Amino acid sequence: MPVIEVARQAGACYGVERALKMALEASDSASQPVHTLGPLIHNPLVVADLEERGVRPAADPAEAGSGTLVIRAHGVTPQVIADAEARGLAVVDATCPYVKRVHRAAARLAAEGYQVLVVGESGHPEVQGILGHAGEGARVVSDEDDLAGLALCDKVGVVVQTTQTAERLAHVVAALVGRVGELRVINTICEATSERQAAAAELAERSDVMIVIGGRESGNTRRLAQICRERCMNTHHIEDAAELDAAWFDEAERIGITAGASTPAEQIERTVAQIERVVAA
Repeated sequence: MPVIEVARQAGACYGVERALKMALEASDSASQPVHTLGPLIHNPLVVADLEERGVRPAADPAEAGSGTLVIRAHGVTPQVIADAEARGLAVVDATCPYVKRVHRAAARLAAEGYQVLVVGESGHPEVQGILGHAGEGARVVSDEDDLAGLALCDKVGVVVQTTQTAERLAHVVAALVGRVGELRVINTICEATSERQAAAAELAERSDVMIVIGGRESGNTRRLAQICRERCMNTHHIEDAAELDAAWFDEAERIGITAGASTPAEQIERTVAQIERVVAA
């Protein structure tokens, strides 16, 4: 029987748990419909569970129509909240406090005359929200290659999507040095993200198989899978325990498990139980 080990830091973070609690509290107390602005978190199973409880995603404030609109953990631009309030929606702002910190940092840099660069995943909801606080000249860079040909101002300020890696930030900063007159970097990577990445890397180094649990649209979960795959070739990213394949565990002596920041503890527990059944069969 192989050893099954869960990374010492894995699963739902404070911001996700807070957003879920706020959405459910809004549903319990509201007499009118409750919507979330887009999926509350990048976890299809959780989103489906919320829908069963009457909390449904809306693409924008106009689609929500009336009632309560919960702003998801990723945050939004100030204009979106203003639009929702102008439509008479009761707004519950469940933006993660660590994401709010990025918003404040980006706004401060812009107010002080810096061109803001956001190190992150272009098009990601969190990044779109940050851009809304970062001034007109703000740009998104996913890595140092994105800097090629980019028109930069003399003063450049850098903030980071909370779920990015410190390594990626370091590469972008190194590529900026010497290209601008003044460079200011505010490391806004969430500590919980760094802890999960370090724990996943450590476990992957000594595992024969790594299972990474989380939504396929979850940027932080994809990064965990990438980190694990670099250290353990037999790494599999799943959304649900039903996806597990017995063949993955043939001859494995140690099976490692980690999970993204949008993955509740129950999903990790179900996965562990299913692996135990599979390897015992």
